[in-house]
Amino acid sequence: MNREHVLATLAATHDLGRRLAAIARPGDLLVLVGPLGAGKTALTQGIGAGLGVREPVTSPTFVIARVHRDGRIPLVHVDAYRLGGHADVDDLDLDASTEESVTVVEWGQGLVEQLADEHLEVRLDRREDDVRTAVLVPHGPGWEQRLDALG
Repeated sequence: MNREHVLATLAATHDLGRRLAAIARPGDLLVLVGPLGAGKTALTQGIGAGLGVREPVTSPTFVIARVHRDGRIPLVHVDAYRLGGHADVDDLDLDASTEESVTVVEWGQGLVEQLADEHLEVRLDRREDDVRTAVLVPHGPGWEQRLDALG
């Protein structure tokens, strides 16, 4: 899979999420990095669609974490924006569900990487022309291989 993606439309962002869901496995951790409006929740909606989640995937900003169990793999969607540090992450007890789920964490850089041996960092940005970009940064050989195999 190409590591850099231009996401000119919401549909393109959802499609990238669906493609990532196609290679997702239980225990996967995806850390979404980017400013407000970069497409983090839209990408997660695509991942949810690709996993077969039927209920709406909405931003967990005020509840911090949502669990969607109705897909082929459970999806744990976390918004770490308001978390103050590792102690707050520990309080969420995310490590109890990471082995059986795909865990997607918005704003999680520097806070959640310890939840899995490997993770995929997705760096999202929004250009002045309102086009989004995504750079996929694999951390670990498993993600390297899966991204390479996807083409």
